[in-house]
Amino acid sequence: MTKTVVMILFIAACVALGALSGAGNQPGEWYQSLNKPFFNPPSWIFAPVWTFLYILIGVALSATWYDENNGRRLVLFAIQAALNLLWSPVFFGLQSPALGLVVIIPLLVSILMFIATSWRENRAAAWLFLPYAIWVAFATLLNLSIVLMN
Repeated sequence: MTKTVVMILFIAACVALGALSGAGNQPGEWYQSLNKPFFNPPSWIFAPVWTFLYILIGVALSATWYDENNGRRLVLFAIQAALNLLWSPVFFGLQSPALGLVVIIPLLVSILMFIATSWRENRAAAWLFLPYAIWVAFATLLNLSIVLMN
């Protein structure tokens, strides 16, 4: 397979897995009843932001896939992917902001570790993860605020 085909497959897989995780764990009435901070974004913003981020994540995976000595970065990628997919079922499915916080903090750490370990080997992959890190840092603050307000 060419690198372009692999990149398209990785993007499609990231977007599809993210969509499945989100679709199976909709916020619903429980989430609407929670006290939220003033900086809570409108609900319509999440799908386009996550779609964009999953595209960037897929491109970063594709870029990393072909690197030499990529084992550690691929492990970090797998860890962040698993934690990312776990957060929605924990937060929304189990209706547990506190447990969501337990998932999202290591998610953020694993994203930052991926960026740090990619910085010298594949700066493009590191840059592609930066918007993801910023969004998850914001989501971590939002998750913490919901825990503290409820």
